[in-house]
Amino acid sequence: QVQLVESGGGLVQAGGSLRLSCAASGRTFSSYAMGWFRQAPGKEREFVSAISRSGGTTSYADSVKGRFTISRDNAKNTVYLQMNSLKPEDTAVYYCAADFSPAFSTRASDMDVWGKGTLVTVSS
Repeated sequence: QVQLVESGGGLVQAGGSLRLSCAASGRTFSSYAMGWFRQAPGKEREFVSAISRSGGTTSYADSVKGRFTISRDNAKNTVYLQMNSLKPEDTAVYYCAADFSPAFSTRASDMDVWGKGTLVTVSS
């Protein structure tokens, strides 16, 4: 059974940076893809970024492209989300998720396991 634990959230001023981490346990980490999603107050959960099992393929939402970078360290069972040039509209709870399917997906409905989330607040 896979468990995911996010960390690294916090309060940052607009234009600042944060790095989120998601530590996984319970299954060979390199056997599944990973994604980051976020949910702002009063809004639906939305896709942020995803990375394939090997890390060779990545995908980003248009709203974060060029500002966020996803990466993974399979030796450390951890996926990261480097967030630069943060904007107030990036404020949300950020969730990491594991995708056990062979295909590479960016849809929340395809994710199999979710972490509990970490709050990112960007002040203007």
